Amino acid sequence: MSSSTSPRVHAEAFDYTDGGTVLEGYIAHETSHEARRPCVLIAHAWDGQNAIMRTLAERFAARGYVGFALDVYGKGVRGDVAGDNSRLMAPFMEDRALLRRRMLAGLEAARRHPRVDPQRIAVLGYCFGGLCALDLARAAPEGLKGAVSIHGVLQPPGLGPQPPITASVLLLHGWEDPVARPDAVLAIARELTEAGADWQLQAYGHAMHAFTFEGANNPQAGILHHPVAARRAEAALQAFLAQVLGDATPDTGA
Repeated sequence: MSSSTSPRVHAEAFDYTDGGTVLEGYIAHETSHEARRPCVLIAHAWDGQNAIMRTLAERFAARGYVGFALDVYGKGVRGDVAGDNSRLMAPFMEDRALLRRRMLAGLEAARRHPRVDPQRIAVLGYCFGGLCALDLARAAPEGLKGAVSIHGVLQPPGLGPQPPITASVLLLHGWEDPVARPDAVLAIARELTEAGADWQLQAYGHAMHAFTFEGANNPQAGILHHPVAARRAEAALQAFLAQVLGDATPDTGA
């Protein structure tokens, strides 16, 4: 299945595998030239790879990147954007080695794509996707230049000694987020420092969990859209990607 989302952006479903599990990603790229370009991997939240993640992939493609919305759960396994998706997320929270394998499978699929520069890849994610992005950085794979967690889960995977983290890491965090309280923020700061990572943190006062999602409106549960923090996070994200990936419009020799 393929679609043209604009005269200059092509997007399509993109199957890949982790062992015997078929995963359905979504990849988008600009069509003005065939040169390889940097890639932004997008790890989904607890509801799975959906229209929100696909739209993000297309937006990154319009900026000159390859946008690749990953699939952790498996082809056809999707949750409810407005519902409780604990049953989908829980197996990966309980088996972080499995989560790491799924993220590495997505990275390798991206590296093989003919439009992707395999040495210029970054990963980002929101909520559960933030944990996914951090776990990929913790695996220290070749070619991963950056990882961004946006109101993400921060707890370490507990998979043994942490090797040096070679990707730059950006944490975009709401200070009132009940999913990652200040002690968790301090813990990951120590973890990243001990792993030798180039890391930075932006914490937004009065912002809760899911502060970038316009529909988030459950302050009793610590979930609320914060427009000011969302704009600041978006600016920080774009600046970070430009820094770690470089120019998204390569010289084609024209």
